[in-house]
Amino acid sequence: MNKKRLGVFKFASCDGCQLSLLSCEDELIELAGKIEIAHFLEASSRVDPGPFDVALIEGSITTALDAKRIRDIRRQTKTLVTIGACATAGGIQALRNWSDHEEFIASVYAHPEYIETLSTSTPIADHVAVDFELRGCPIDRHQLLEVLAALIADRSPRTPRHSVCIECKRRGTVCLVVTQGLPCLGPVTQAGCGAICPVYDRPCYGCFGPAAQANCPALSTHHLAGKTTETQMIHALRNMNAAANVFQIESDRLESEST
Repeated sequence: MNKKRLGVFKFASCDGCQLSLLSCEDELIELAGKIEIAHFLEASSRVDPGPFDVALIEGSITTALDAKRIRDIRRQTKTLVTIGACATAGGIQALRNWSDHEEFIASVYAHPEYIETLSTSTPIADHVAVDFELRGCPIDRHQLLEVLAALIADRSPRTPRHSVCIECKRRGTVCLVVTQGLPCLGPVTQAGCGAICPVYDRPCYGCFGPAAQANCPALSTHHLAGKTTETQMIHALRNMNAAANVFQIESDRLESEST
């Protein structure tokens, strides 16, 4: 059997999603018999050139060099999969998109003239065609294994598209919106985390990004009718998935109306 050639590549990120792959342990050993890991610097210093059957991309595009590198990887890859909030929605570093990045650089670095960076942090899909997105901050290991198994078998991955609210219902978790009036993003966030935050009385903050057909304006209207302020709602939407399309549009709308 011809093995699928896998490349795992990092851009601006914390490496957490790559570590999720390494944490698969026994399952990863089994997968190793079906795939050839040609490029994965988090796991091995051995680097083989493309082409790749599958590329897993972690991280957002924050420099001109990154933008060029992802285009090079895309040309060598049959199926490109983005993994995690940074790659799919710009990551927590996308908060720079609403601020003066030159001011940030001057505040952090002693010699900002040596720093070359873009003014924005953007998802991979803004630069190249993406075949599949695996959400999360970090990604769920079981979903990752499903994606890899599907790609090995040449079928479409089966990952949830419903909202976190469904996971809360399955766990028997009491709704924090109804009982405490908290600004929870569960109704507009894609499932995958197991609704772990609501279990501990912490409203969902959207780590798996927007669910299919997420109605953010309706959710904002509901929360703002209670004790949630516009600032709190904007902060809830502007998290690690701040640059996700519907989250970004809604947070920009709220900010515009509040000024």
